[in-house]
Amino acid sequence: MVSLTRLGAAVAGSQVVLWAAFVIVHLWLGTLNLTGPGLPMGDVTYTYKFWTDQALFSDYWVGVDSVWVYPIVAILPMLASMALGPELYGNTWLSIVFVLNAVAFAMLTGWGFSRERIAVAWWWVAFLFLLGPISLARIDSITVPLAIIGVLLLAKRPGAAAVILAIATWIKVWPAALLAAIVVATRERLTVIWAAFAVSVGVIIIALAYGAGLNVFSFFTQQTGRGLQVEAPIATVWLWLAKAGLADAHVVYSQEILTYQIEGQGVDVASQLMTPIMAIAALVVLGLGVLAVRRGASSAQVLPPLALALVVALLVFNKVGSPQFVSWLAVPVILGLVTAAAGRGVQFHIPAVLVLGIGGLTQAFYPVLYANLLGLDTVLVIIITVRNLLYLVLLAWAVSAIWNSTPDDDVADEGNDADADDSLWPFGSATRGKL
Repeated sequence: MVSLTRLGAAVAGSQVVLWAAFVIVHLWLGTLNLTGPGLPMGDVTYTYKFWTDQALFSDYWVGVDSVWVYPIVAILPMLASMALGPELYGNTWLSIVFVLNAVAFAMLTGWGFSRERIAVAWWWVAFLFLLGPISLARIDSITVPLAIIGVLLLAKRPGAAAVILAIATWIKVWPAALLAAIVVATRERLTVIWAAFAVSVGVIIIALAYGAGLNVFSFFTQQTGRGLQVEAPIATVWLWLAKAGLADAHVVYSQEILTYQIEGQGVDVASQLMTPIMAIAALVVLGLGVLAVRRGASSAQVLPPLALALVVALLVFNKVGSPQFVSWLAVPVILGLVTAAAGRGVQFHIPAVLVLGIGGLTQAFYPVLYANLLGLDTVLVIIITVRNLLYLVLLAWAVSAIWNSTPDDDVADEGNDADADDSLWPFGSATRGKL
């Protein structure tokens, strides 16, 4: 038994086995995306390719010649997926995502030299597998590895980290939550702010030079007019009402947004309230982060749970709630696990397990059984309800971790030696200190 345990530990600790698992999971998910049921790559091979065809063959650019649901830099990976021709658009997209994930994975493992991060890398492999094909098949799949690279660069190169996170934000808005957490929790806030500002100004100037006008900001207005998407946590109430035949609740397909939404009594009011509630929730979470830092809590204590709380708040109070949004959770969890592995901050075992569960429950209803959910199958309505309740548990844990952050005297003492443990702590001396 002891020898088997040692063998298992040796296998799990092997970089070769780890990378083999990483590649195998991506091949499996890629196969599901290209050949599996439920059309998991529909957005990529139909919608993204349609926008790309418009740009290349009709000289009509979304975000420039028209309003667009995404920030304007999102068009770049879509265009890049045409590199091998329109017939291989989906394959090229998956290849781009694989390369980005591989770079992030290599950084996560310390380019093969960080044994304490191997368990964290295994966690990400497990998360990708549990979340399923959707983890590779949306624009979010581009931003997640960029965000992972950004947070892993933060200790030594905060400016570069901010540039990468800002670029990711101009592809899909959610990494702005990570930037906000970094600004609150670290001493390098001015570097981060100026770097992100410079990227944003550059993007806006280029877009305006190409004639975008106010369309460069249209991703804000395009989101505000949306209704309640079926998967959004708040929509769970109306799913059960529809199941019970109450409140005139029912599922409809929006031709304008190309997604399934819920309608019924009170839905319009809820839809209008969710965006301001989400903003208020984010401000409250940021306020808690400010208080924790002012009390003397270290960046390592505050930043990971603050980043997690902000990202979860974007999920809990979002009226959209698409399945791919779950992929965002990988970034703050990896941030927390890496910090804990280096002996800093709070233990992230609980959120790590919760996020694995959220990923598995999401694949349980999307993409293969999504039609059954839309048909209000009882088991699937229960599954999505449990998934959405886990969001609340995750948010409660993160808020509690921020609230319970205490002054870290050991870190303050070590601050006298700027390089005391930079090789171990992912947030080196550059981010120590108080607000």
